[in-house]
Amino acid sequence: MVDINRIISELKRGVAEIIDEERVVSLVKNFYEKGENFYVKAGFDPTAPDLHLGHSVVLTKMAFLQKHGAIVQFLIGDFTGQIGDPSGKSATRKKLDKAQVLKNAKTYEEQVFKILDPEKTIIMFNSTWCNELGAAGIIELTSTFAVARMLERDDFEKRYKAGNSISISEFMYPLLQGYDSVAMKCDIEMGGTDQKFNLLMGRTLQRTYNIGKEQAVIMMPLLEGLDGVNKMSKSLGNYIGVTDPANDMFAKTLSISDELMWRWYELLSIKSNDEISKLKDSVNNGTYHPKKAKEDLALEITARYHGDEMAQNAKAEFDKIHSENKIPTELDEFSTNAPAWVVEALVLCKLSPTNSQARRDINANAVSINQQKISDEQLKLGVGEYILQVGKRKFAKLKVI
Repeated sequence: MVDINRIISELKRGVAEIIDEERVVSLVKNFYEKGENFYVKAGFDPTAPDLHLGHSVVLTKMAFLQKHGAIVQFLIGDFTGQIGDPSGKSATRKKLDKAQVLKNAKTYEEQVFKILDPEKTIIMFNSTWCNELGAAGIIELTSTFAVARMLERDDFEKRYKAGNSISISEFMYPLLQGYDSVAMKCDIEMGGTDQKFNLLMGRTLQRTYNIGKEQAVIMMPLLEGLDGVNKMSKSLGNYIGVTDPANDMFAKTLSISDELMWRWYELLSIKSNDEISKLKDSVNNGTYHPKKAKEDLALEITARYHGDEMAQNAKAEFDKIHSENKIPTELDEFSTNAPAWVVEALVLCKLSPTNSQARRDINANAVSINQQKISDEQLKLGVGEYILQVGKRKFAKLKVI
């Protein structure tokens, strides 16, 4: 006998909000009692070429639902991506080139199946129906929603009161995202908490266009990045990309705080509630070290994108560098002419972003040459080969000629 309550409890782990939970429960029940599948939508605008772990929060929850009757409609917003989602933005976004959008979309198709079951996933593009709307369809769509209500949206309201520009195309974005739900006839739409206005628009337009159903909404929180403070973002540099090398993915995961570790377990792990609860109890009673718990999380995440063998190799490489104080097997190599000023060498080897930061790294006793700490920021390197290191994880080989 399938325990529906347990399934819903697992589903709700980490969820910020569910609108129309009764419908979600009935969809899962119908699958087990009648064999009826249901359709879950999530839309991603291909505004950048790669997904990161922040994107995977929604995907991981969708993969869970696939085990319990969901057919995932993975929507690539190749049409809306050219407008740009105004959610959380204080200014109009730069319009993206169609060729770049399509190129990014291709990488999304390749990356999502690291998480989703391809046999239970339909890849869709909203240009399919948006291009067919035509002028008459667009005018009809705009007539379904009032400007006053659009301006109630928090980010629009702030920009309007501040006298900042809001383009008409930005008003169109939530309408077009909502129309996606009409065209796709989805039962559930998922997204981040920053998408609430857009997600509710889907419910509104399904009702307006009378398609015979009204989608439930499941909202996931925004994942905190490596810094444990800000949401994971490429622009902030606090992210782990799903295409990052295994060694980097493993090491970056180990760099998060113990507190953030449990948040990542909640939002990224496929372990059950009971398994995670037992892990926490073991850490609290001292029978399971927090470092081991973090290693296990790093292994799980790395294996998801690179396989078990690569994950174990990444752990071995990490241990080799940190526990055994050895040099990595593979190093980026650079060359320069003698004499090489150590500060410029660190920047050349991409170990420090600027000369100023390189000086700070040296003064903080974070720089080693051939595994020997240095403190002289005026040091000049003669002809030879050197292993440069900043901190525990950044290495490079420099050939001075």
